[in-house]
Amino acid sequence: VQLVESGGGLVQPGGSLRLSCAAYGFTFSGYDMSWYRRAPGKERALVATITGNGGSTNYADSVLGRFTISREDAKNTVFLQMNSLKPEDTAVYYCSVRMWSGVSFRNYWGQGTQVTVSS
Repeated sequence: VQLVESGGGLVQPGGSLRLSCAAYGFTFSGYDMSWYRRAPGKERALVATITGNGGSTNYADSVLGRFTISREDAKNTVFLQMNSLKPEDTAVYYCSVRMWSGVSFRNYWGQGTQVTVSS
């Protein structure tokens, strides 16, 4: 399993970014996919999840109405569209999938992509 995030960067408050996560090594369409973030000095926190069939999404209260998670199964890619960005959205953003490892259920993680919201 390999997850590769991209699309982070520096953006001004009120701006937008679109993160992408390319997945390799598993049957992408069959799994729920999630985005997490770790802000400076804080624990990693769930941002958004999309089900394997794309029919359902869930968001953290702090991003509801501003962020949109989506997926394109033909390209094994999940996206996070982030609008109306705030300084408190500054964090490293991680893509994740949870699956059976052969021993237990575990989360697999990408390397993360830095998002900095600052004027």
